[in-house]
Amino acid sequence: MSLLLNCDLGESFGAWKMGLDDQVMPFIDQANVACGFHAGDPIVMKRTLLSAKRHNVVVGAHPSYPDLAGFGRRSMHLPAIEIIAIVQYQIAALAGMANNIDAPITYVKPHGALYNDMMANGHIRSAVMQAIAESHMPLAFMLQATPDAESHREEAKMFGLELMFEAFADRCYDDNGALLSRSKEGAVHSKEKMLAQVTQLKNDGSVTTISGHRLELQADSLCVHGDNIDGVNAIEEIRQIINL
Repeated sequence: MSLLLNCDLGESFGAWKMGLDDQVMPFIDQANVACGFHAGDPIVMKRTLLSAKRHNVVVGAHPSYPDLAGFGRRSMHLPAIEIIAIVQYQIAALAGMANNIDAPITYVKPHGALYNDMMANGHIRSAVMQAIAESHMPLAFMLQATPDAESHREEAKMFGLELMFEAFADRCYDDNGALLSRSKEGAVHSKEKMLAQVTQLKNDGSVTTISGHRLELQADSLCVHGDNIDGVNAIEEIRQIINL
């Protein structure tokens, strides 16, 4: 399996610093750039885009619920018309800045609670798809690789969207293909288990679930996290594994 590496970046805001973006960027293929609703500001967005361009990293928009105080991790009960509007607003903001430096965005990956909600709720997922489909530029849609991948492809066809499926390097999977809730023990892998999961994904196209079952995943990209130095070091090792 050929895997790309993607990482959520540009999540600093004003005096608040989040992530080690400069250390991460040389090792990834795709940068999911925050658009200001959960993190990021105009200066951070521009710096992140310029860094991605220098390192030949593909850029994607990383929109969220309007939840700056909660880092986009709180669900919001919004009507479809509002979800569509907030996603399009964020795409437009990042796309405009990206076009200024000739580094156009090519895909969209929602953040946090919006991501989790759309994976669990088809109506929310359809609203996000519609928002992307109505964009003035062709954009792919990144979402979680699950056993429901084929039905998600059929949904996307109705909107004329290309999908990119992602798996997670450091998260444990439940038997149904969902990520194990962070409230449960073992939800986040140790470095040893993370590297083993990456190796299994690359070589076998599968992960081992919390109960020991083999779960096949059709993943195009692997999500990694670089918000601490140990995470950055792990990304270097993950890069080596997927390049073998």
